[in-house]
Amino acid sequence: MPEPKSSEAAVTPQRIMEMTWGFVPPMLLSAALDNHVFDALDGGTKDLDALAKATGASKRGLRAMLNALAALDILKRQGDRFALVPDTAAFLVSGKPGYLGGIVQHLTGQLLQNFCQLSAIVRSGKPAAAVNQQKTGADFFSKFVESLFNLSFRTAGALGDYLAPHMPKNGNIQILDIAAGSGVWGFGVAQKFPGAKITAVDWPGVLPVTRRIADREKLADRLRTVEGDILEADYGKGFHIATLGAILHSEGEARSRRLLKKVFDALAPGGFIAISEFVPNEDRTGPPQPLLFAVNMLVHTDEGDTFTFKEMTGWLEQSGFRQVRQVDLQAPSPLLVATKP
Repeated sequence: MPEPKSSEAAVTPQRIMEMTWGFVPPMLLSAALDNHVFDALDGGTKDLDALAKATGASKRGLRAMLNALAALDILKRQGDRFALVPDTAAFLVSGKPGYLGGIVQHLTGQLLQNFCQLSAIVRSGKPAAAVNQQKTGADFFSKFVESLFNLSFRTAGALGDYLAPHMPKNGNIQILDIAAGSGVWGFGVAQKFPGAKITAVDWPGVLPVTRRIADREKLADRLRTVEGDILEADYGKGFHIATLGAILHSEGEARSRRLLKKVFDALAPGGFIAISEFVPNEDRTGPPQPLLFAVNMLVHTDEGDTFTFKEMTGWLEQSGFRQVRQVDLQAPSPLLVATKP
């Protein structure tokens, strides 16, 4: 007599096996970037021979990599020819405004070797490399902050548009960019206000990058830099806007609370703080990206983590801020904006 059919789907190892091989796609992207494959395809479809000639890579190596990228829908295969798909063309061709290849290479180059120590890190609770400390962090951040510029520049401009109705009509606007890095948040906001001045605060080893990008964006004459630890440096007073772009997660709760109070004191009455972060939901059940990034903070900082909007709202209100709200500017995560009374 046949066995009755189960109403439940069969349990298979497919999901686990896909995760086990999950390290391969970013390595493929990095290898394709290193071998200039996406740049070579920007002019149109090419076959294996043409790509080998354009990149100098071996046919054997290219064949395996291209077929795998096509299977992942990173490339499109048309017979024996390969082509870019729209998001690859927009974000992985060097020189394009949205280029994010530097982030891919930061992850596979700087981060991956530290993640290989995750088992020991989980046991000890100690990071592989504490990049939130100036001694070890300045070199780490200076190597990759520029690659983050394209990721946030448009959102920073949208933040400027959002805050514009609340700014002084005389155009004398002072912007404070905390842990400025590439300067993307301060520069992106400042592009909306021709008379605005930017004060960028960061470690001495990172600020040369900030100044170089200010030259590129033709904002050098509007930039003042302040060197030092963000909790110790003298920012000045009277700022209308303060931006904290992806910094609280590396600081941890205690330093973040102190930082928010210091920023509050630096703002003029009626000034705004804008915080960009990876934000999990309130019970920390998702979405995956902020929770995966919390593991990144375990690997790379002493006390870093990702925080919920409720947690950050509480810190802001305890620092004196009011009218805390989420602002959706079509960014990976809504910004947290608050006002100093």
